[in-house]
Amino acid sequence: MSARDEVLRRVRAARPATPVEVPRKYRTVDADGDLVELLVDRLRDYRATVWLCGPDGLAGSIGELLSGASAVVTPAGVPGAWLAAYHGTVLRDGEPRPLAVADLDAPGVAVLTGCAVAVARTGTLILDAGPDQGRRALTLVPDHHLCVVQSKQIVGGVPEALARLADPTRPLTLVSGPSATSDIELNRVEGVHGPRRLDVVVVMN
Repeated sequence: MSARDEVLRRVRAARPATPVEVPRKYRTVDADGDLVELLVDRLRDYRATVWLCGPDGLAGSIGELLSGASAVVTPAGVPGAWLAAYHGTVLRDGEPRPLAVADLDAPGVAVLTGCAVAVARTGTLILDAGPDQGRRALTLVPDHHLCVVQSKQIVGGVPEALARLADPTRPLTLVSGPSATSDIELNRVEGVHGPRRLDVVVVMN
């Protein structure tokens, strides 16, 4: 018997006759206040800017965060009331046709979207191309992404988030802070693979 055969024999002998299933346990966060606090903490740790407001303060918060943008791109499903305090140019994607990449990548252009669900434990915003989120290019090309999160959309972990999605087979974009990468010397560079700036407004319902 060769050395290889002997090793394989020992591996086969060591394997259990029937597969052993290990139950997976997920820690959950129950209190709504804890979920909001945890999400805010994670997003800020990722260098995102986070604002908390009530429904009546949403338009004012968006107007202030977009005050430096020369134009803002929105999917067709973003409510017009969100932009009541913004005085720049508003470009609606898909009305009448999808915007070109050059339009999305123009200097000073920001994008405003909602999200499908937010994961508190990982500080992740999940977009599923819904009406208020639009196609993936909208949130990957512009240098500035402003995302509105309703507090009722925040869940504790990833399994809960996936259960919340209307159709988990749709193309998903997961956003955890501004786009960032590190070179071989571990110098952080932002904006290489997506928006350099991420602002999140959490609306306390």
